[in-house]
Amino acid sequence: MEAVDLTGLVDVHIHTAPDIRARYADDLDTARAAAAAGMHAILIKNHWTLTADRAAIAERAVGGVRVFGGLALNGSVGWLNPRAVEVALQMGAAQIWMPTLDLAGPGGYRLAQPVIHDKDGRVREQVHEILDLIMEADAILGTGHLPVSETVALVRLARERGVRKILVTHPEAPFIAMGVSTQIELRGDGLFFERCYNGSARNEGDGRGLERIAAEIRAVGVESTVLSSDYGQAEHPAPTEGLREYLARLSALGFASAELQCMAGSNPALLLGI
Repeated sequence: MEAVDLTGLVDVHIHTAPDIRARYADDLDTARAAAAAGMHAILIKNHWTLTADRAAIAERAVGGVRVFGGLALNGSVGWLNPRAVEVALQMGAAQIWMPTLDLAGPGGYRLAQPVIHDKDGRVREQVHEILDLIMEADAILGTGHLPVSETVALVRLARERGVRKILVTHPEAPFIAMGVSTQIELRGDGLFFERCYNGSARNEGDGRGLERIAAEIRAVGVESTVLSSDYGQAEHPAPTEGLREYLARLSALGFASAELQCMAGSNPALLLGI
C-alpha cells in the first residue's frame, strides 16, 4: 500500500496520555509525530477531563503544528454542566462533546434514561445553556455517544439556537448506527459527520466495515464528511499511521486525492477555524 502524504491534514479525534486508559503516547509525542508528518492540526480528546490546557502547552512546546483540545460532558465533570463548559471554552476548548463513555452501563449496554431530555420529554435547561455557550464561542458541538433520536433532537435545537459548527460523532459506530436516511435529513451548512477509522471502519468483521463507510460517504456527501483516526489506544499504531492507512484504503476504494483532502483537510480545518 502506497504511503499517504499527511502534509496539511487535520485529525480531530486523537486520544493521548495522561489518561485513565492506556494510550499510545502522551500529548507532546503525539504532537511531535503530527508535526514531523507535516500535519496542519490535531485535536486531542479525553473522555473524563479537559484537554484544551494540555493542547496549548503541547502546541507551544512542539511547534510546527496546531494542537486543540475540548471537553466531554461525562460524570467526572458533572455531566451537562454549563459552568464546566464555560470554563473549558475560556481555556480555549475547540469542541464540546455530549456524554460519551459514561453513557455505557455494566457490560457496555446503554443506560435507559434519556440524556438531553428529562423524564417528561422536555429538553433539559442545562442543554439550552450549553448550546448558547458553544454558539457564543463559535466552538464545535460534538454529539458524543447519544442515541440517534437524541442526536436528531440536539441538532435541531442547536441550529435553532444559532450553533454554527456541529460534528456528529462516528454515526457508523455499532452502538449508534445512524441510518443513511437520517444523515441525509440532518446534513446542511455547518454540520459534518465524523467517520472514524478506529472501530467500524478498521474492523471488517462487524458488518459495518470500510466498504460500508465508503458507501455512506458517497450517499451523504464528501462535502459533509470529516475523516479522523480516533487512535491513541495503546494496542494500535501511532495516530499518524492510522490516518495514513485509513486514507490509503479509501483511495483504493476510489476516492480521489481532492476528496480525501477535503474530508481530512479543509473540512476539519473549517470546523477549527484555521
